[in-house]
Amino acid sequence: MRPTAITALTLTALCFTSAVAASQTVASRVNAVREGEVRMSFDLRPGVCGRGTNVWYSGRSSVNFDDDRRSRDVEYDIDCDSGPGRLVVVRRDGETTAIRFYVGGRWRASSTATDIGTVGSRAVTDYLINLAETNDSKVGREAIFPATLVDSVTVWPMLMRIARNDSRPRNVREQATFWLGQLAEEPATRGLTELVGDAALDREVREQAIFALSQRRDKEGIPALINVVRTSKDPELRKKALFWLGQSKDPRALDLIEELLNKK
Repeated sequence: MRPTAITALTLTALCFTSAVAASQTVASRVNAVREGEVRMSFDLRPGVCGRGTNVWYSGRSSVNFDDDRRSRDVEYDIDCDSGPGRLVVVRRDGETTAIRFYVGGRWRASSTATDIGTVGSRAVTDYLINLAETNDSKVGREAIFPATLVDSVTVWPMLMRIARNDSRPRNVREQATFWLGQLAEEPATRGLTELVGDAALDREVREQAIFALSQRRDKEGIPALINVVRTSKDPELRKKALFWLGQSKDPRALDLIEELLNKK
């Protein structure tokens, strides 16, 4: 009977431990480390791969975090590994002072880093977006890109919230606007159009939205840029939109330019 009792007690303890762990947010687990580095892994959406600080997504673009000690945390055997996402959070005196993001590879051995393992897609997205919404250092800005790559989470409404929040640092809002333009979902283009037309926003943020529209795939942003030229009361915004329309070489843009020139 004794082994049975011990086994039952052990199972009960394990269930309690699992319940406690599940109830903890990623933030609470990270914040429990006052000094040091916290590692976590998470699933990425399809079409992402990486090596070191270079990340490719959608088979065409690359981001380099310009880390002088690249791949200090992760080692690679192949040139373009498809996952998982790996995040390192640097903690100093109870504050998050830096983050480092990688795709694929395997963790380098460390006797000091705290590894909280694989976290859920929604949990890591919420954590990264919270950093973008609360951390005024470069951490807030750098949290946005990895959030766009997390699997199975629609992130663009969160980025739109950041882009519209004039209490956030301008560089954070511009970063959110830029990555809105890189997302494949059509609703992101709709939201960018709204940003351009929001006169309450800083001009710099609206200009970033115009640039993001110009970078949309399959020239989805062309109609919105044409609308800016036709309807905006801000001559600088019209000028920016017209510049990117000219760069597009799209027939609709050329028709507009011809129309404008005929009015001279």
